[in-house]
Amino acid sequence: MTEPSVSERSGLLIREFDPQRDSLEALTRLLNTAYQTLAEMGFHFVAASQDAATTAKRIASATCLVGLLDGQIIATISYYPPAKTKGTPWYDEPFVAKFGQFAVDHRYRKHGIGSLFIQRAEELAIADGATELALDTAEGAEHLRRYYAAKGYRFIAYAQWSTTNYRSVLMSKRLSHD
Repeated sequence: MTEPSVSERSGLLIREFDPQRDSLEALTRLLNTAYQTLAEMGFHFVAASQDAATTAKRIASATCLVGLLDGQIIATISYYPPAKTKGTPWYDEPFVAKFGQFAVDHRYRKHGIGSLFIQRAEELAIADGATELALDTAEGAEHLRRYYAAKGYRFIAYAQWSTTNYRSVLMSKRLSHD
């Protein structure tokens, strides 16, 4: 497990999800709520409607980080090391890690919390020897594509998942191992 850290944001604790003390239901509610706006835009992201069993299955092969404020989960990201990425030629590359199920409670957005979580995923990828960190999102979610591009993620390819109703764009960032 990664060591807990408190960010510059007063009281925000970022650490790995712990099924012994964290609520899978609370994590699922955060994901459902955070992805609701995308669902209202017509994008069927799995996270918008998944149940707790699906959340558990999706985080089982990941390092799931959570952000806690006053004991409540307000942010999350699931990081998958290169050995756990699959499904597209890019994800199958041995040097590519990825992240997904990335969410920040809408009340805490635009305060840099999401950036902290992406930075932590990048640090995990570097520690695992990955030279690329990838993600996928809906092609039509222009605001998300701009957000990731501003953080150095570039277009790699398109993908069509059987569980979504949209074409995905794969984006990836070359990582610095300084």
